[in-house]
Amino acid sequence: MEAVWFLIGAGTILLAILIRRRFWSFSAQEPADYAEGPSFDLKRRLNGPILCEGVIFGPTGRVSSRFVGTFHARWTGDHGVMEEAFHYDDGTTQDRAWHIRLGRNGRIEVSADDLDGTGSGTEHGPAVHLRYRLRLPEAQGGHVLDVTDWMYLAPNGTIVNRSQFRKYGVRVAELVATLRADPSGTAREKEVA
Repeated sequence: MEAVWFLIGAGTILLAILIRRRFWSFSAQEPADYAEGPSFDLKRRLNGPILCEGVIFGPTGRVSSRFVGTFHARWTGDHGVMEEAFHYDDGTTQDRAWHIRLGRNGRIEVSADDLDGTGSGTEHGPAVHLRYRLRLPEAQGGHVLDVTDWMYLAPNGTIVNRSQFRKYGVRVAELVATLRADPSGTAREKEVA
């Protein structure tokens, strides 16, 4: 009889976790939640020189890394390329080039050299949602992580980016960053203080 009560208790806890994740968490967001409001307009917001500042939280919830980035995005029709240069607080650097293709009804397809396959997403109102699989560098274990990426347009045009990285469904990292047009008009390198 104790085994039955244990199974009922375990089932109840599992159900509570699933309900929380579906309705009250970062993962519960749906693009339709952001149908109202101004259009994000990727070709306008991610165009030209862009500055980025952010932090990465490790699995314990503490900041594990800080970074600044300089990006440059350009578009030819519905195809865009955004080149990124990151400078981390430990002195390391990272370069990436995103290839973005816009489709019908707000659909987005993305690729980059460190993605496992291609990613996909949608643009709804002032938000963009992307899902992709990111391959970490060998120096960081070479793991492939499932990424859920949300970008939100602030009223002043700044983009707030929040991403969660999961391995086997367990959150292992989270990124929070801002992206904004480079006021000088040229992407420039900045030091992490």
